[in-house]
Amino acid sequence: MERPAWAPRSIDISVPSVSRMYDYYLGGSHNFEVDREAARRAMEFMPGLPKIMQANRAFMRRAVRYAAGEGIGQFLDIGSGIPTFGNVHEVAQAARPGARVVYVDHDPVAVAHSEAVLAGNEDAAVVAADLRKPADILSSPEVERLIDLNQPVALFLVAILHFVEDEDDPYGAVAELSAALAPGSLLVLTHASYEGIPLPPERAGGAVDVYEDIRNPLIMRSREEIARFFEGYDMVEPGLVAMPRWRPDTAPEDEDPYAFSGFAGVGRTA
Repeated sequence: MERPAWAPRSIDISVPSVSRMYDYYLGGSHNFEVDREAARRAMEFMPGLPKIMQANRAFMRRAVRYAAGEGIGQFLDIGSGIPTFGNVHEVAQAARPGARVVYVDHDPVAVAHSEAVLAGNEDAAVVAADLRKPADILSSPEVERLIDLNQPVALFLVAILHFVEDEDDPYGAVAELSAALAPGSLLVLTHASYEGIPLPPERAGGAVDVYEDIRNPLIMRSREEIARFFEGYDMVEPGLVAMPRWRPDTAPEDEDPYAFSGFAGVGRTA
């Protein structure tokens, strides 16, 4: 397999990446055949996976506009993935000029592309770090330069927590990040769940098995388990709901049934 010029030398292009699979679902071009093959295998069980990813992105953009409308000008997006049109910094800086954004991802392709997209943007940066090590994120030069933790921050954990296994303590990681945030900050997250998927769980489980096979387990949590991430937060209306039902721009009834898979929510620190 020939290595494209945009692919960092440090990555193994023969191994699928969930970040590049996500890019493929969204119609992006920064993925390899190995990623497309894995994504197509998952779609054999859940053909609506691209619709779920599109719903994720649409929710993210609405949540950015909500945060900006609430006067928040700082955004920390962990598990940001490969930049696509309408990313956090574009939406935030259009809604609130001067808004500062830091992306965080551990995928070298995502980091490299973020650096290219953000070149010349003094109010945005990317950190190569892992959600499971919050201290590394909070102490990074990029966060220290752009994020004032004494002021409200919008913390985005969109479509990332379901890739953190219980043994890696995702609740502890979120709690550590939350403890560093000033009052009035927001936690914005989406999470996969069997609840809402318009398929029998055993059928949807076939797609989950594909992620297990590529050594990126997809942890399907219940609504109750997902709600635990918001401990210490006051939920913003309408609470923890299917993505199209969170402050929609259009009638949720017009959405594809797959868009209602999993949950989305925003919480505010007291």
